[in-house]
Amino acid sequence: MDLNNIQRVYFIGIGGIGMSAIARFFNEKGVKVSGYDRTATALTRQLEAEGMQIHYTDDVNAIDKDANLVVYTPAIPATQTELQWYRNNGYEVVKRSDVLQEITRALFAITVAGTHGKTTVSTMIAHLLTASGYGCNAFLGGISVNYDRNFWSSGRQVAVIEADEYDRSFLKLSPDIAVLTAMDADHLDIYGTAEAMEEAFIQYTHNIKPNGTLIAKFGLHRGNELKADNKLLYSLQNDAADAYAANIRMINGGYEFDVMHKDWMIDNLHLQLGGMHNVENAVAAITVAHLLGISAEGIRAAVASFKGIKRRFEYIIKNDHQVYIDDYAHHPEELRALITSAKALFPGKKCTVIFQPHLFTRTRDLADGFAESLSLADDVILLPIYPARELPIEGVTSELLAKRITVPVQIMQKEEVLDWLKKNHVPLLITAGAGDIDQLKDPISHLLK
Repeated sequence: MDLNNIQRVYFIGIGGIGMSAIARFFNEKGVKVSGYDRTATALTRQLEAEGMQIHYTDDVNAIDKDANLVVYTPAIPATQTELQWYRNNGYEVVKRSDVLQEITRALFAITVAGTHGKTTVSTMIAHLLTASGYGCNAFLGGISVNYDRNFWSSGRQVAVIEADEYDRSFLKLSPDIAVLTAMDADHLDIYGTAEAMEEAFIQYTHNIKPNGTLIAKFGLHRGNELKADNKLLYSLQNDAADAYAANIRMINGGYEFDVMHKDWMIDNLHLQLGGMHNVENAVAAITVAHLLGISAEGIRAAVASFKGIKRRFEYIIKNDHQVYIDDYAHHPEELRALITSAKALFPGKKCTVIFQPHLFTRTRDLADGFAESLSLADDVILLPIYPARELPIEGVTSELLAKRITVPVQIMQKEEVLDWLKKNHVPLLITAGAGDIDQLKDPISHLLK
């Protein structure tokens, strides 16, 4: 696959967050881009407005038969008609990760992996590089609030890539700088065991280019097995790490802090983002920026101007009598960080979490962890499990979590939530989940305002 000799590319599942970033990459290079997705969304409408042709029925008559590259997402079933047609007729058919593999070979690549934090860290790095004037090509797994995009390009031959561990696709990447944020168990439907997943993250570090650098979170289980010619460890506040935050102050829903390293220090950083875990994410991103030679002044100004990612501790409403936060959290550790940070930032406000579990297997495998984290709230409302790519599993429902949660909990349909909110004042409201719970964001926002 020679990225420079592609004139027409067709995407199967073009509306996915990772797929759309690559579609935009080709589109900006002047390549003819078209594709299929199951449903129209705000994102696919944006892609169409940018000149890409998209249709929403699985129809061989609507595809581009002159495409010289076909890219598909692993979320598409192998039985999909268009995918089968391209395969049966001798086209070059590749996964999204195969394209990213070529990009990491062709450019100086900074990749960010981990069971959580990777979208925020990769977006922070891309913003620090862009806002400071250094420049980069960004391939992100979320929509940056600063740029309202998940991809942007630059003349500098540097790529910042969110490395997805689902289906082991991140093992195709060969980074110059690799970041590793977490190795907690997830995707056990793919990996089988937590140990197998840890092995994959260890292998990810083995793929770092010669003389490359690993920036890993301090204290990771099996961290001594991570491999790179150069290794830096970062932490929220542990001064045994190479880089960590000090003098953290909570100010108006955000933080001021310093980043300390044995060889350098950047003081008076201001992050307008909630969540103490985001201070730790910022330490990782700042370490990358410093490694690339970006000045302290450039880093300080870029951190202050960072507005976050949609659905990552996103303030929908923030005033004296009410706070509404929306977040993509779909793993117990993400929920723990989200709820504890929100309660620390807004002490005294009763906290209600509306959570939509994502995947039957994840709910089953991590049920105790979900219940423990959700019990940190004052009240919990559970939506039915969002199935995504899975078929139901007998006995695995939101009731499985409700029985384990130790604070008041109710199970509701999405439409019932709005009726409940009309009758109940909620000083600190959080909606969380990776399914379609984001469809509630605008109706809840209008109702509360």
